[in-house]
Amino acid sequence: MALSREAIVRAASGILDDYGLGDLSMRRVADALGVQAGALYYHVPNKQSLLAAVADEILGGMVAAGSLAQWAAAYRRALLSHRDGAELVASSLAMGLGEIDPKRQAPLPSGGDATVLRTLEHFILGSALQDQTRAQLAALGLVEGFDADEAIGAFEEGVATILRGAGISIESMA
Repeated sequence: MALSREAIVRAASGILDDYGLGDLSMRRVADALGVQAGALYYHVPNKQSLLAAVADEILGGMVAAGSLAQWAAAYRRALLSHRDGAELVASSLAMGLGEIDPKRQAPLPSGGDATVLRTLEHFILGSALQDQTRAQLAALGLVEGFDADEAIGAFEEGVATILRGAGISIESMA
């Protein structure tokens, strides 16, 4: 298989899922592809660019939504679809890297305020990061169990609170 940007991003995504963000290095990606680390730089200029490409892959998995509540749920599911996905996406967005801005996919009601989207995005990223961290710590036995259903309920309640506060009707999150 020829080395390509897509192959590099796919390998990096696999390493992210298997080992986590802390162990995702250019050397490890190169080893997974059977090449020297320097060969990667022809396709991705640096590690941050690679991480942004992986973040784009994560966000690219979002399903179109008909309401802000559904958009929030889809965003959360995309973040949780990869180990450390919330942390990776949050850092890429904070640095202004990547091609995909999830807020552009949000169905903002006519006359809606972009502040609502920023607030929702911050809540989604923070909630997903906390849930991923808590689930990982529980899996390691470092904290008392993690209840995924309870986490979903708390997330939906938080989204509903934000939308009500903004005067936006709340539709099903399914």
